[in-house]
Amino acid sequence: MKPKPKVCVISLGCAKNLVDSEHILGWLAEKKYPLAGGLEEADIAVINTCGFIRSAVEEAIRTILEVSERKKKGQLQKLFVVGCFVQRYGYKLRDEMPEVDGWAGPGEIHRVTELLQESRREGSPFLINRPTFLPDHRTPRVQSTPPFSAYLKIAEGCSHRCSFCIIPQLRGPFRSRSPESLIEEAVQMAERGVQEVNLIAQDTTMYGRDLGRGDQLEDLLEKLIQIRGIPWIRILYSHPERITDRLLELMKPPSSLCPYLDIPIQHVHPEILTAMGRGLDEAKVWRLLERIRSRNDRISLRTTVMVGFPGETQAAFKRLLGFVKNAEFDHLGAFTFSPEKGTAAARMKNQVEPAVAERRRDRIMRLQARISRKKNEDKFGQVYPVLIEGARAGSWIAGRAAFMAPEVDGQVFIRRGGAETGRIVPVKITRARTYDLVGEWA
Repeated sequence: MKPKPKVCVISLGCAKNLVDSEHILGWLAEKKYPLAGGLEEADIAVINTCGFIRSAVEEAIRTILEVSERKKKGQLQKLFVVGCFVQRYGYKLRDEMPEVDGWAGPGEIHRVTELLQESRREGSPFLINRPTFLPDHRTPRVQSTPPFSAYLKIAEGCSHRCSFCIIPQLRGPFRSRSPESLIEEAVQMAERGVQEVNLIAQDTTMYGRDLGRGDQLEDLLEKLIQIRGIPWIRILYSHPERITDRLLELMKPPSSLCPYLDIPIQHVHPEILTAMGRGLDEAKVWRLLERIRSRNDRISLRTTVMVGFPGETQAAFKRLLGFVKNAEFDHLGAFTFSPEKGTAAARMKNQVEPAVAERRRDRIMRLQARISRKKNEDKFGQVYPVLIEGARAGSWIAGRAAFMAPEVDGQVFIRRGGAETGRIVPVKITRARTYDLVGEWA
């Protein structure tokens, strides 16, 4: 029997998309497709795309064209494209990119092996439908993150109607996984040695509200923190309107729930928030921050803000800038508005020039750099548990404290020796950088 071709999966976009890519790897492995360690080893490439904003679309197109060059040179047999980019642009991709052998939207990725088989026939197959698919603990999955850290996607889709966002169109309505399925998958992670479980969804704090059985995020967390063998559980992508006192109480030491909240606020100017379709005004955000910081527990806060939204005057931007200065978030990301076709915001008047938006973003990030440096300097001499991630260039080992999420926050750097990768060990902070920390074995 002729051996099956080796397949390489290229994952673009966010952590939620990465989980989809891990399921794709799982389905391929289940059907005995050998998985290539890199594109240079592959006979077939599957690109799992993002299509959220213009830059993601451009990255998807660039990646498709780069990989298709290998196919033209005979270094690749087949090329398949799946994910949000496909859902967004639909069947017209077939004519515009004939070099692709098959397509599938995010609601059809579970049919990836069928896609590979159908491509043997005439024409490129196209699998696209309204996204309703929801994986569970039985869905095949090959973890692609380091073995000690994994993402647990607790829900799919989104039911918010922010005027700048097309995620509901690409991913379908918000739909929660059952708590039983999530507990089972978390147990599986613990059994294979995962030390850090990061909960993700489009809005993690919306979890359970669609199940019609009273389940909420806090109920799920109470069960997750009882699982033995998982020292760190972190919540990402939490809507600021649903941060409850019960949730904060669950973070109280010695809980395995990391003292970390990722609460994107987007803006604070009332007219901009109304136009965005966001309900939390500046006064409510301040009350939230005061409620979190009034506790004895030190909870690290991350947020994201958007500049250049239609109608954002210089005065509106300065109000946001002042808020960032006074709020002093531990971690902050600033993004420029992207007018995406199909959104209400793209049709609004008073669009802000991209160059103006970029200058505003850079100004906020310069401010945040100073805040971050100051907060890191305050950690001098403190000892924190650090998850060792592995060696870096030179004589350094990198790790993260519980107040640092993977990929988006800084790291702690320690001289080599002292601990194995994947272990959580005490580290004393000896030096501060803008976003990173330097320490020594405690």
